[in-house]
Amino acid sequence: MTAAIHRCLEQWHVAMQHDGGPKLDALDNLIHDGCVFYSPVVFTPQRGGEITRLYLFAAAATLGGNDFRYTSEVVTGNRAVLEFETIVDGKTVNGVDIITCDDEGRIVEFKVMVRPLQGMNAVHQAMMAMLEQMSP
Repeated sequence: MTAAIHRCLEQWHVAMQHDGGPKLDALDNLIHDGCVFYSPVVFTPQRGGEITRLYLFAAAATLGGNDFRYTSEVVTGNRAVLEFETIVDGKTVNGVDIITCDDEGRIVEFKVMVRPLQGMNAVHQAMMAMLEQMSP
């Protein structure tokens, strides 16, 4: 594991598992301005740090809570795969966050994959509702 991904993951876990819920302002310095976000429910990649933070905020609000937990972590080079489990709208959701960082430890690419289909559909509905609430 490179030092950069180690720092990145340490900051990521602090941001996501902070007492009292996700500490999303911690993402401001963690997400690179040129970050690309790949959603399991949106066809096109979302480009830019601001949109990535928006999606991650919506995801934390949707998937986070008492049921969310990371179950395993695999790291190689500047990339980590974090497997998670949670419950959304009564549906069990299993997925992975694939995080790639630059040499400074800032996230430059974030991919999310979710299964099973019923869980992904529940995530999609909850995420869309959250993003609509967040839109001005």
